[in-house]
Amino acid sequence: MKQSDVKKLTEALESFCKDHGARFTPPRRITLEIIANSKRPIGAYDVIEEMGRITDKPKPTTVYRALEFLQAHGFIHKIESLSAFTACHAGHSHEGSQFIVCNGCGTVEEVHVCHLPQALQKKVEETGFKMAHWNTEIHGTCLRCQRA
Repeated sequence: MKQSDVKKLTEALESFCKDHGARFTPPRRITLEIIANSKRPIGAYDVIEEMGRITDKPKPTTVYRALEFLQAHGFIHKIESLSAFTACHAGHSHEGSQFIVCNGCGTVEEVHVCHLPQALQKKVEETGFKMAHWNTEIHGTCLRCQRA
């Protein structure tokens, strides 16, 4: 993510916190910046390690709380299969999250399918299931790895 985009995302977090009566804490800001600056999805332990380069002895519970807050409000997404986090590139105003994950290099690209595919939506409705959110990960090989 470009530095200008990281700055916009951080400003969006600050604005969100102000508008919703939440605290704009240094751990939330730093956690978001670490994830947004990462070239690939980053795990919680790596966030803690990176934060240790910026602040003095970050507490894992503080980082986990920041991750939970950022994920709950759509600023970051968890790539479940990698147990890692990536910044939201869609302005965090969408219903579901979809990702293309390269098994070769680990690159993850967020793609946008704003609505659950109709066939899947129908199955959800048939079961009477009350959906909270949906995520899809498609694994394969990116073009760069195919050419290597």
